[in-house]
Amino acid sequence: MIIYEFPFNERIRVLLRLESLFDKVVYFTGTDGVLEHRMALSGLFEILDVVGRSDPRMDLLQELERQRKILLGFRNNPKVSEDALDGSLYEIEQAYSALHSLHGRFGQTLRDNDWLMSIKHKDALPGGACGFDLPSYHHWLQQPSHLRRAALERWQAGVIPARNALAIILRLLRGHGEMKPLIAQHGQYEKFLSGTNFQMVRIALEENEQLIPEISANRYVLHIRFIQPAVSEAKSRCSEADVAFNLSFCSLI
Repeated sequence: MIIYEFPFNERIRVLLRLESLFDKVVYFTGTDGVLEHRMALSGLFEILDVVGRSDPRMDLLQELERQRKILLGFRNNPKVSEDALDGSLYEIEQAYSALHSLHGRFGQTLRDNDWLMSIKHKDALPGGACGFDLPSYHHWLQQPSHLRRAALERWQAGVIPARNALAIILRLLRGHGEMKPLIAQHGQYEKFLSGTNFQMVRIALEENEQLIPEISANRYVLHIRFIQPAVSEAKSRCSEADVAFNLSFCSLI
């Protein structure tokens, strides 16, 4: 199945973007290539741009604490495994402690590094981080891969705890939704939500289904239109056939 996710608010939208960027940074950091390490550093700069003027650290801390209190309420519940509950609580407490130990604004250690910020400024321009623009960056890229990787891991130290925290929160969010099979008649599906506080919708399609869900939603109504992807110069168009799919509404309890 291919899962498509659509956030209902800016808070979840930021978390999903950060999740994608953290995955990118961690993946490319673990490789040896020069181009891959450039991608890892560009990913770190993108993370700073996504958070912008906001500081997700406090939001993540508050949500972790809220989830910890909710889980504590399941103590002595015969339907809940104590071992599983202890494991979840430990994971949340470890993430909370690591995130709480960070000082200053999210990513501030990166912003305080003038050399990195000079690269970030040039990297935002098309082709701006060429060797003739940034000879010191070019020199760094020629260093042995293990030295570059160590530097990347050191620069990430100020933001990686946020990755662990948001991974827990997004896992809980996704886990609080149940996939249900539905049919989109003539390629379209609409559901009135009556102002419910859903935070994200997830749509699952079979891998061999050559369709893409086009989603528009707010707290009152969800509309899905399944379109056939454009091929070459052709325009995409809505499917006229009935489409079987799975749908899940997710919300943190």
